[in-house]
Amino acid sequence: MSGIVGAGIVVSPFLACDEASKSGGSDASDKTDNKDDGADKAPMTFELPALGYGYTALAPAIDAETMEIHHSKHHAGYVRKLNNALKETSGYGGMSLDEIVMNVNEGDTGVRNNGGGHWNHSMFWDVMKPGGASEPSGKLKEAMMGAFGSLKDCEEQFYSAAKGVFGSGWAWICANDDGSLFITSTENQDNPMMKNVVEKTGRPILGIDVWEHAYYLNYQNERGEYIKSWMDLINWDVVAANYDAATMS
Repeated sequence: MSGIVGAGIVVSPFLACDEASKSGGSDASDKTDNKDDGADKAPMTFELPALGYGYTALAPAIDAETMEIHHSKHHAGYVRKLNNALKETSGYGGMSLDEIVMNVNEGDTGVRNNGGGHWNHSMFWDVMKPGGASEPSGKLKEAMMGAFGSLKDCEEQFYSAAKGVFGSGWAWICANDDGSLFITSTENQDNPMMKNVVEKTGRPILGIDVWEHAYYLNYQNERGEYIKSWMDLINWDVVAANYDAATMS
């Protein structure tokens, strides 16, 4: 099956590059409405991750102009706005990106939207990295077969979830704590790890961005065609590593 769905994630790309060293100004430590012990720590500072491949590497499935705009404008915007939101919102001091996403409160809109946007896109670029396996194998394949019956059934269910997102959002394959898999979708930049936001939580190992900015230059309103083309880009070595990391005891 030359491309079943996805965009996975590993823990390491989501750590901040450094911890902010300022102790004054608008740091979370200046806030009086502290949410937890993290409120007296400086917020982490995040940076736009490099793709690891050129903007032309995924053409013709995803054209260079879409890739450049998506990475250097949209993703960069989420990173910039997340850093600003963390300075203005108490309770997230010293947290890694994983920790922010897992603990974000529904009402902290700036942190929720931009933290999710940064995490989701960091994963998105990584699972499309050229040169990996074109099909799942090993423990990941066994888990997919156990959850969905066949790789084809998994592909079809994921396609339906991605195509069926109303408006902007993401579709995911996630791992439960016991290693079993499930398919879900989220609105906007929400993430299945957001335990205070989503109904069903899990660790994403695969996900696809179905915001129009991800595909509109090439595909216009044909989201389904974008999803089909995107499936052939999956680096299953990366997704398998994501699964291993998600199920590590």
